[in-house]
Amino acid sequence: MTLRVEASGQACGAHVTGLDLSRTISPALATEIREIWLDHKVVAFPGQRVDDDALERFTLAMGGFGEDPFFAPIEGRKHIAAILREADEQSPLFAENWHSDWSFLSRPPAGTCLMAVDIPPVGGDTLFADQGAAFAALPEDRKRHLRTLTAIHSAKLAYAPDGTYGEKDKGRSMAIRPGEAARATQPHPLVQRHPETGEECLFSTLGYIIGIEGMSEPEGFAFLSELAQWQSRDEFVYRHHWESGMVVLWDNRAVLHKATGGYEGYRRELHRTTIAAYSG
Repeated sequence: MTLRVEASGQACGAHVTGLDLSRTISPALATEIREIWLDHKVVAFPGQRVDDDALERFTLAMGGFGEDPFFAPIEGRKHIAAILREADEQSPLFAENWHSDWSFLSRPPAGTCLMAVDIPPVGGDTLFADQGAAFAALPEDRKRHLRTLTAIHSAKLAYAPDGTYGEKDKGRSMAIRPGEAARATQPHPLVQRHPETGEECLFSTLGYIIGIEGMSEPEGFAFLSELAQWQSRDEFVYRHHWESGMVVLWDNRAVLHKATGGYEGYRRELHRTTIAAYSG
């Protein structure tokens, strides 16, 4: 089996063909896919005919199941959540702000995998921002300063009962389960060296980062707001266009991502798994 890799020509991202993800993935093939994933950070596999069983097998081959603290799984599964928006839904778009999935955990996940289930004919692109490139492009004195900072992560703004997806969030088709556990905080270095590639990357952004150690709340918010604008500059961004039969894998340690709309009146569903933190 010969894999064909076509880079996006943007900041990151690639399409990979020449394999069938509905079949069992050998250890050698898993290693080859992982190398491509680490190199390109976001990998799309178009033209696949996969089901939830295949999605779970692929996730296990890529590192195993990670934790999904605020999503309820789909019926009959423990590790698959539906990223779903019905055609007539009026609630605000889910995940429309830049973030790295579950960065507020003590051991954030290595990656996320999405499988196309129902793709609208227009809109719904996912944007990815390469945080290795964003850090590398900074002046050296700025890099030195950022390396000294510790960010305070929390899910409270999103998943606490009074958060964006809390008790006031009505009419949403996704099975989100907010709770008081979202108020917990977790410190992480603002700049992290990727555990597999060694690349220095900015880790996460506003939303899941609620402050910076040693800064007042207003000072920290102003600092993070300015940094977030840099993190999402056009030169660091890859726009991914979805197709039916597509599976996409991305590296939460190296990129931010966000959803986009533009498919009003159409149903959109993807099935998602989380890939466990790298254990070495």
